[in-house]
Amino acid sequence: EEEEEEDKEEEKKKEESSGHDAPVKFYGKNNPYGEFSNFYNAPIHINGKSFPTTEHYFQAMKFPHVPHYFEKIRTAKNPAMTKSLGRTRAHPLKDDWEQVKLQIMFDCCLAKFQQHKKLGELLLGTGNAKIYEHTHRDRVWGDGGDGTGKNYLGKVLMAVRNALRGEPVTLP
Repeated sequence: EEEEEEDKEEEKKKEESSGHDAPVKFYGKNNPYGEFSNFYNAPIHINGKSFPTTEHYFQAMKFPHVPHYFEKIRTAKNPAMTKSLGRTRAHPLKDDWEQVKLQIMFDCCLAKFQQHKKLGELLLGTGNAKIYEHTHRDRVWGDGGDGTGKNYLGKVLMAVRNALRGEPVTLP
């Protein structure tokens, strides 16, 4: 019995010491930490407009110069549809898209985690853990499934976490 008690104590110490520094991996809105997904239903109000998800905002911001298309994306039925509309090249992308896309992602994610208190607490609750969008489907915004992707979304979320703490923010 005494040994069992020591084992439990040892287990508790391990959990406490590793707790928040263990990597956080997420993918999909219905999996653990799915709230970090841009498809997660957390409406944001930004730049005077409302968007059903951060995915809606991000994709719409590719086309601010094409107002009817911007609105079509902003009001799309779901984030999958919005992503599909955003991938079209029927309209040219915003001229400086490659230079501003990380800032745009940061802005909408910051809005999401500031405007939804429980989500902000969840993000802050990750401590100093590295955050990864863990998927083989995306080598730019995700980790490529094997850690070789750029993981821009994970890095943006860590920057948002710093901003929520009032710490300096560096975007990738």
